[in-house]
Amino acid sequence: MRSTFAFSSSLLALVVSSAALAQAQPQAPIELDEITVTAARADRAIADVPQSVQVLNREQIEDQLKQSSSAAAALAKLVPGYSMPTQTVSSASENYRGRDLLVLLDGVPMNTPLRDVSRILALIDLNSVERIEVVAGASSLYGAGATGGTVNFITKKATDGKPTVSVNTAIRGFTESLGRSLAPEASVTVSGKVPNGFDYMITGTGKGAGRTYDGAGRELPSDGLLGQGGGDRYRQGNFFAKLGYDFDASKRIEGSVNWLYFNQDPKYLTNYTPPFARPDRTAPYTGDSVLEDTKSFSLRYSDSDFALGKLSVLGFYNDIEKRFNFSTFSYPYNSQVYYSFNPASPTSPANQTTLYSQRGGVNVTVDTPLDRLLPGAKFTWGGDYIKEKTWQTLTNGQDVFTPLQQDTLAGFGQLQIPIGERVVVRGGLRYEHFALSVSNYTRPAAYAAVAARTPLGYQAFVLPALNVIGGDFDYSALTGNLGATVKLTETSELFGGFSQGFALPDVGAFTRRAGISTAYACPVATPNCLPTSRSTVSYASIAPEAQIVNNYEIGIRGSYDRFKGSLSGYISTSDEGVTFDQITNTLSQQKERIWGVEATGDYAATDNFTLGTVLSFREGRYDTNGDGRLDSSLPNNRIGSPWRGMLYGSYKFVNGMQLRVEGEAFSDRNVAIDLNGTRYRLKGAATMNVALTAPVWAGEAYLAVNNLFDRTYQNPTGTSVRNLANYAWGRTITLGFRKTF
Repeated sequence: MRSTFAFSSSLLALVVSSAALAQAQPQAPIELDEITVTAARADRAIADVPQSVQVLNREQIEDQLKQSSSAAAALAKLVPGYSMPTQTVSSASENYRGRDLLVLLDGVPMNTPLRDVSRILALIDLNSVERIEVVAGASSLYGAGATGGTVNFITKKATDGKPTVSVNTAIRGFTESLGRSLAPEASVTVSGKVPNGFDYMITGTGKGAGRTYDGAGRELPSDGLLGQGGGDRYRQGNFFAKLGYDFDASKRIEGSVNWLYFNQDPKYLTNYTPPFARPDRTAPYTGDSVLEDTKSFSLRYSDSDFALGKLSVLGFYNDIEKRFNFSTFSYPYNSQVYYSFNPASPTSPANQTTLYSQRGGVNVTVDTPLDRLLPGAKFTWGGDYIKEKTWQTLTNGQDVFTPLQQDTLAGFGQLQIPIGERVVVRGGLRYEHFALSVSNYTRPAAYAAVAARTPLGYQAFVLPALNVIGGDFDYSALTGNLGATVKLTETSELFGGFSQGFALPDVGAFTRRAGISTAYACPVATPNCLPTSRSTVSYASIAPEAQIVNNYEIGIRGSYDRFKGSLSGYISTSDEGVTFDQITNTLSQQKERIWGVEATGDYAATDNFTLGTVLSFREGRYDTNGDGRLDSSLPNNRIGSPWRGMLYGSYKFVNGMQLRVEGEAFSDRNVAIDLNGTRYRLKGAATMNVALTAPVWAGEAYLAVNNLFDRTYQNPTGTSVRNLANYAWGRTITLGFRKTF
């Protein structure tokens, strides 16, 4: 951490000396607009929400778009508690407060909960987004999956009057090899309103990428995370269209279409042997491309003059296809593959999977004022119904986990009561019922290995095809929340409370790993040795337990004079947490606890110069042997680097130019993750980013440099996926231009 603190001190000295260039002038306090969020499924002032809430506005989004088009990268910089991004298409091991993040687009859930493959966040198009609302801590108000928090990407509203056109173009590249790494992108947004008629907003974005490099000039692999997809050699297109109509001042109907398409063509397989993941130039990639084809449709009706208050009815449908990398056997990083029945080349040519998910639902929310009973009191209530079907196949069509269908029915009520002029109490309950239908299926034969004293360092065996017997299963849960805010001044408040989130932990992953045990294994020489009595397993015997997460939090936020910020601490507990062991390729559930501290701060030193920071600490432990004691630290794919921080300075010159300097740093982690004392060290590092913006041709031109000093360092989140060193991006440079006509 010494280098981290030295770096931060140097950066602070740099930005403070820059501020001295500003002309001395009397400074007025910063005037803050009241910000409302949809954290309670109805518009609420942040001052009334007893949880950590952060809103990233359009200006902050545009600042980050200058440096990266990834939504995950924006959250990692600006939201304390969110992990470092993998810098790939995948969010594997990315998490919020060590747990899952529920991703919403205009309130529509984008996750695939029956088989959580962590690949959506980095692909959301920020060009269509007006603001990002992040609610920290477990919550069930938007349904299952928000055990760590909820992020809602809220798209732009249509502009009034005749059409306006906004264009954003950029070209990015690595200074190591600009020609081979060029990544162009362009986005166009058309928006307007027909007099006394429909309003519309349409955004189309296209981009691509060449090779990627680390700070030492080494080309990065296309699949350093094993099967998830990389950040190189891809083409991506995003299309978003929203059409709305106001029947009158209170009634509105709005429909939207969102299409996300990503296609990556790796050139080489990946060498996963130490010291780090890298392209294997002796093994050309022979699989199909990596694909993401997600279509989402929604229709919303709102009525602010409804008899019982404000009414919102949202219907949605998601059609999702995700194809992953082809990979081959590589012990211990890829110690299990689908079997070719050729021991000399054990990987099946079909060892590449595609996930399909179809998910539709209706959400009804009513926000009822209770002024007649108690002035200022409100009761938000409603219900959800979701129907989904999920399956995953090899390229030859075989299922790799049992096809799943699930119906979810839920009802909720949330009461908000003011007590005097300074205190607001909020609490509520949600009851959720899951009806899960598990189909019978045959898990394909697999080739696997475990550590052993042999010349190869492992012992190989065969897992013969296994029949998994399904059935119908019900899950249900009652979750609640209770908290309060206490106004200290007109612009600051204390907040604190208790909240719960609910999730079914990746049901598909458990069935995919059915019978992954030496009890179901055969020698390679006799691959079909199992007796009939051990060729079948029931889903009931391997089904995961439903997970309820309890979140306790206390904090303070607000503004004083020219400063605004927040500080909070939290503890998150669960009895059925989920841990993945990449060596044994198994999933387990256990008791766990995570705790942390988060802070944000912004100080307007002058009208032209602003300083800001985002800081966080998190750590966690879990029960590794079922005795109820939290005896080991959670693995790196749950926690990663405990300390993270970003410090920035932004200066606006009198000629309209703006300079932004960012310093990012994260700490080491070297802890025992089991009773054997197993440790996988993550190395800390620090880096700097710079962006310069200037008015050009009635628009805005920008030049941004990430990893200014071309530091060579391990990406802690990418490394956490398989406990194999994955290096972060080296120096990249972006040249762009945006303008609104």
